[in-house]
Amino acid sequence: MSIAHSQRLTFLRLLAALRPHWRSDVALPARIQTALRGERGVGSRDRRLYRELLFTTLRHLPWLEHCDDDTLVSRVATLAADTRATHGFRETFATPDSLAGLDRTQLLPDWFRAECPAAFEPHQLDTLLTRAPLWLRLQTDTPDEVFADWTSRQWQWTPSPTLDGAVRLHDEVDVTQTEPYERGQIEVQDLGSQLLLAAVAPQPGGRWLDACAGAGGKTLQLARLLGPTGRIAAHDIRPAALAELQMRARRAGVASRIETTGAPSGLFDGVLVDAPCSGSGTWRRSPHLKWVTTPATITRAATTQRTLLDRFARHVRPGGQLVYATCSLCHQENEATVAHFLETHPEFATAPFEQTFGLTPTSRGLTIWPAAHDTDGFFVAHLRRRTV
Repeated sequence: MSIAHSQRLTFLRLLAALRPHWRSDVALPARIQTALRGERGVGSRDRRLYRELLFTTLRHLPWLEHCDDDTLVSRVATLAADTRATHGFRETFATPDSLAGLDRTQLLPDWFRAECPAAFEPHQLDTLLTRAPLWLRLQTDTPDEVFADWTSRQWQWTPSPTLDGAVRLHDEVDVTQTEPYERGQIEVQDLGSQLLLAAVAPQPGGRWLDACAGAGGKTLQLARLLGPTGRIAAHDIRPAALAELQMRARRAGVASRIETTGAPSGLFDGVLVDAPCSGSGTWRRSPHLKWVTTPATITRAATTQRTLLDRFARHVRPGGQLVYATCSLCHQENEATVAHFLETHPEFATAPFEQTFGLTPTSRGLTIWPAAHDTDGFFVAHLRRRTV
């Protein structure tokens, strides 16, 4: 049996184990990792192959889930990214004719059209159906050591033309095993995520509350924007996330500027509410979420978001900034949530963005469309508390 045909059998066996869960398990990527670790004799390149094949299946599930094995394998091989790991498999099984006549709009859930009609426009759809690239954020003003390390590894990268300090890596690599990462000189952060805070331009030296800090990706970026005299109170209901944030802050050399808190108090120059959401903006990176997310998911998320905005807005000083952000493209979680907040909180008003990066804001906020700069999808609203 050829190597490619052996890989075909392993892929189908892995897929059969996932099939009962792919429309119900939010934690499907962890299930995939466990399945791959359980495959004996599978090296790192094979794991990259099967991971790409499995995520390609999830990305294109309506085209594949009811196919016979031969059609499924030929379509997945055709659709998978052409990398060193997948090249042999694609060369053996890819048949472009197997995709003829398929409707690409089937690759987004039907209910999503009402929440985000723009996603079905051809140029947006083209991007939403591809895998998101690897974006990094430099945490150093002198990145020569970082670039020298990458050059020694023969990695290819491109600085973002949109935002200083953002870099796209073109190789499928693990940057967390490098010295620049250990020295805190780089962080993995999607360019779209980086654009959110850049759009509202926090003033250096301010005191901010990061109300839903999680493991601290935006917290670290905020610390860099606020500079050495800025201070951040980082809050999250998950102690494990705050512990990871503290570790990352130490590595980045900004731990003295960030205090974790279980109960924020007082007033701040700015409050960031990076709210829990459906994650519909991350479907390029987490395609399984397309099939486990429902309209009820969106409604529950919007209810939580309204509660969080109401709770943390009281910590904004008069004249201070309130920044609301999601990694969602759903109207109910974004513009509708902001409209509801403004109706019930007349002491706040929308504020202009410092930069919009070629995107067009609405009266309620700015959507970071994936097709604009090859990113995940995000939304940000910039509000300010009135002084009188």
